[in-house]
Amino acid sequence: MDAATADIPEVQQERRRLLSLAYRMLGTLAEAEDAVQETYLRWYRMTEAERAAVGNVQGWLTRVASRVCLDVLASARHRRERYVGEWLPEPVPADLFLAGPSAPSDPADRITLDESVSTALLVVMEAMTPAERVAFVLHDVFGLPFAEIAAVVGRTPAATRQLASSARRRVRDHDALGAERREHDAVTRAFARAAGNGDVDALVALLDPSVTLRSDGGGVVSAARRPVLGVDAVARFLVGVVRKHPGLHLVKERAGDGAVHRVVAADPTAGDQLLGLLTLRVRRGLVTDVWLQVNPHKLRTWTADRPTPAPPTPEGTP
Repeated sequence: MDAATADIPEVQQERRRLLSLAYRMLGTLAEAEDAVQETYLRWYRMTEAERAAVGNVQGWLTRVASRVCLDVLASARHRRERYVGEWLPEPVPADLFLAGPSAPSDPADRITLDESVSTALLVVMEAMTPAERVAFVLHDVFGLPFAEIAAVVGRTPAATRQLASSARRRVRDHDALGAERREHDAVTRAFARAAGNGDVDALVALLDPSVTLRSDGGGVVSAARRPVLGVDAVARFLVGVVRKHPGLHLVKERAGDGAVHRVVAADPTAGDQLLGLLTLRVRRGLVTDVWLQVNPHKLRTWTADRPTPAPPTPEGTP
């Protein structure tokens, strides 16, 4: 514990970790924040004696937050069906959850956590059952033992192990972790140059024949309501976007290790207003998937320095 957190109650020190966990389970910060808020409300609704009887505060908060997320996931598919256009997870800066006293110091661990918030992985997790997703996040990302996870999902440890195995197979079958970092970054740089220059031929050379583009406007801003399929259609769609926004420039997001992850589209004629984030999946040197997030409600961590909300206190309000 450092000086910055020494005076913060133990229960509140878990806020960032819980938000990180809930985001990976739910795919948006808004839902994650609601889940964390509900977790803290349940904590403070207990009597002082009940809270004092909790031997492992971190474990209690993790279990409750996971159960809340499990309930949210159970109703998520229905809500996705009512969503306007394509639904995509909310992209967040690569280092959003890597600050604070619990951040990993090993660069290899930081890369692993970064991959666990990638759009590619979150898209694959959308196809998992709620129990698979919770088991995968708790075990493969946060390292909890199956005996503890079993209590969250209401299964035996053996059945929980099978849930995580099934989820891992989905990730492997869809190559959700994608290309090696260096290759991915090289393709992203070339893609940003070609799209920014409106160079259709250069874009076509970077696209896999099966490439698919999905854009999420959430009914708030203009976006393709259906997936854009094929090399020519995707290339011309992207060039069309650039032509509709004169002066648009594409800036490559960089993480702390200097790696390029996403392409940030901004309009300098409007005070560098953020227009969207473009994320790629790369296989064998070619782009197989393009995810374009333009829903402003899912770009808030890129448009302002927004602090993690504080949990409610016994005297405070949610």
